[in-house]
Amino acid sequence: MTSVKEFRVEEEPTADSLGRGAFVFTDDYSVFDWGKMPDRVPEKGASLCTMGAYNFELLEDAGIPTHYRGVVERDAGRDRATSNANAKSEDAEVVALEEADAPPIEMAIELTQVPDLPNDGREYDYDHYHDAAGENYLIPLEIVFRNRVPEGSSLRRRTDPSDHGLDRDGWPADAVDLEEPIVEFSTKYEESDRYLESEETDQIAGLADVGELESLARDVNRLVTEQAESAGLDHQDGKIECLYVDGEIRVADVVGTFDENRFSYEGTQLSKEVLRQYHKRTQPSWVQAVEAAKAEAKREGVADWRSLCAEGPDPLEDDVLSVARDMYCAGTNAYTQREFFDAPPLSSAVGAVRRL
Repeated sequence: MTSVKEFRVEEEPTADSLGRGAFVFTDDYSVFDWGKMPDRVPEKGASLCTMGAYNFELLEDAGIPTHYRGVVERDAGRDRATSNANAKSEDAEVVALEEADAPPIEMAIELTQVPDLPNDGREYDYDHYHDAAGENYLIPLEIVFRNRVPEGSSLRRRTDPSDHGLDRDGWPADAVDLEEPIVEFSTKYEESDRYLESEETDQIAGLADVGELESLARDVNRLVTEQAESAGLDHQDGKIECLYVDGEIRVADVVGTFDENRFSYEGTQLSKEVLRQYHKRTQPSWVQAVEAAKAEAKREGVADWRSLCAEGPDPLEDDVLSVARDMYCAGTNAYTQREFFDAPPLSSAVGAVRRL
């Protein structure tokens, strides 16, 4: 289980074969690695499932292998809002997105093995992970691609422009648009994600070739960027996760949604970053407590930083959740260029975001 979507397992994976199951998308959201926040964004789950399915079908059309099988159609008499990860699937039908009668909340996928990753504080045993994984496993990395380096990006603290072939002495105050995307690797299953140097990346990737992972990330980035541009959106950055099976790397998890990636429209954010920034403005003490807890955990070598956090987040106002709902739904309509949701025009939804 993750913070905003759940698994339904129909057939367990083995050392020799992939399993089958589905992601069940909820309306939960997470910011600052907190996990489930105290409220929900209506129809967010359906928005992410729809956009993710649309992108997987783009990748499959381009010949990029993925774990996607389709979206899950339920019996019309079943209440879609009550779908859950433990539901039986006898009444389910897996179809292409265009065949779905309504925005889906379940995505059918192939499942790979995800072994335990033992840790001693902040030291993680990747040798154990790969010994258990064999040749069929989820690669414990996130591959991050950046088309822009905005103000406040961690990249500015960690690297110099020259590290990326940019002819600059230092990072300017304004955002930097990149002619060629920057690709980085970070951990996936550690309590606090961290960016990696090449030698450690090779170790964590196991049998998977790091150069192939980077090439795949660039291909996915290009396809999502082109689709965004066709809809009048600016694709700023994102990530992919991958599985390794039978010597092949396949794109896994979910691709190119407003939670995994950052988009903007006419200079205004159109992504989960809107909720992050709103919390920074309206709940600064909680955000500061999160930052302090992460710093303390790093100093003490403790993995679970949440246990050190002095306070938790407050729920959002209903009107803010409504603005977030319209952002997700209108954005999905615009990106897919189909009216999946009853939502205002994107310009109106973004105008409400600007007024938050």
